[in-house]
Amino acid sequence: MVSKGRVFGGCVCSIVAMGAAAVGLSLMFPVIFAEASLSKNILVDWLMWSRSSDVTQNPLQHSLHVVEGEINSGGGHGMDGCQQQLKVYVYSFPRRFNFGMLNYTQVDLDMPWLDGEVPPPWPSDGFILEKQHNVEYWMMMDLLEDKFGDREVIRVHNPKQADLFFVPFFSSLCFYRFGLSMDPESEDKALQEEMVKLILESPHWKRSGGEDHIIPLHHPNAFRFGRHLLNASIFIVADFGRTFPQVSSLQKDVVAPYTHIIPTYDDDNPDDPFNSREMLLFFQGTLKRKDYGIVRTKLASIIQNQSGVHFEEGSTNETGLRQATVGMRNSKFCLDPAGDTPSSCRLFDAIVSHCVPVIISDKIELPFEDELDYTTFALFYSVEESLQPGWLLSQLRNVSQVQWLQMWNRLKEVSHHFEYQFPSKQNDAVNMIWKQLHKKVPAIKLKFHRKERQKIADWWNW
Repeated sequence: MVSKGRVFGGCVCSIVAMGAAAVGLSLMFPVIFAEASLSKNILVDWLMWSRSSDVTQNPLQHSLHVVEGEINSGGGHGMDGCQQQLKVYVYSFPRRFNFGMLNYTQVDLDMPWLDGEVPPPWPSDGFILEKQHNVEYWMMMDLLEDKFGDREVIRVHNPKQADLFFVPFFSSLCFYRFGLSMDPESEDKALQEEMVKLILESPHWKRSGGEDHIIPLHHPNAFRFGRHLLNASIFIVADFGRTFPQVSSLQKDVVAPYTHIIPTYDDDNPDDPFNSREMLLFFQGTLKRKDYGIVRTKLASIIQNQSGVHFEEGSTNETGLRQATVGMRNSKFCLDPAGDTPSSCRLFDAIVSHCVPVIISDKIELPFEDELDYTTFALFYSVEESLQPGWLLSQLRNVSQVQWLQMWNRLKEVSHHFEYQFPSKQNDAVNMIWKQLHKKVPAIKLKFHRKERQKIADWWNW
């Protein structure tokens, strides 16, 4: 006697098959389901499951999927009810809101990006500062990829099929291109106002109040004129340093990593990793910062010129990046103090350099923290304790070789989660962001479905 258990469209069915009775039962079940007017999802799931002649065989090897109410054989990515991928609809915005800012196209900038067009690569020259906040670019590139495979997200062209809606506005790049002067009448502001108007007039926005819309604004100054008008949406942020709780929060938004500037250390396999990194602590960057970043100048006065410490002003030109690359790869620990906001690109440069991050930022928020335990590969110290003379270096020198090697090995294991690339790969940065977004869908749908059937004002405090 063999027992099989299987979930069908949310219902758990257990079948005990004994001899020839199993054959009759397998033939009867689709009829029973149909006569009972059960959903097509249950029927399809049963049909797929029943094709397996052995409990250890993959029941999806001859998969079926439902497209527009029809049962077809195929790849399974269209399965209604068995769908595991996040379905995202992309607005057709003029390309001046996105790829047109890269100056790669001579086509009318008022035209939307067309299906079949090859997206432009990120420029290899210049665009250094812009690169660290180009999350919006990688997300849109991934959505335009038509290959299904093992992906977390698929683009849908029918908005009725969408779990979420992607707003293709490169807000961080727009700030770099047109908003650095902080002129209140800049083209940056004009584009933001036009984008807000387009979104607020959309029936998809009106239907949900924008709670199922994704808007990347990774630079702390990105979309600064319009974010309060669309604050029901899911923002893709670096941190919450320049937002207010009524605009942005962990509950609705997604913290995404910076795109690292330092190249990934792919061949980091020395015989003696601990002793081959001769420098104890490395920092190279801008020393004088605003707001949170004041801690940098205070740290400089305490640890600069100390034995085993490299703490210097740096630059983002080719020479500065080359020096930082060598320095991080030659150091056991990399200092990551707060910048103008609680986070900085330096953390992710350290991760891909396998240099154990020393994070001194009391209000930092970290990407993917529901899946990654940063304490296994980074050290965290408060600003107050770090500014005690001699305290920080004493802590680092007391980290044993065994402890450091554990963190170094863990950095090598997790660094792929912070890689932006095209095509995206399983559990890379883009894929991880989609996973974070996917987790928000059930709560959004719960709220929307309740709202649709309510006859009176909501009585529950969300």
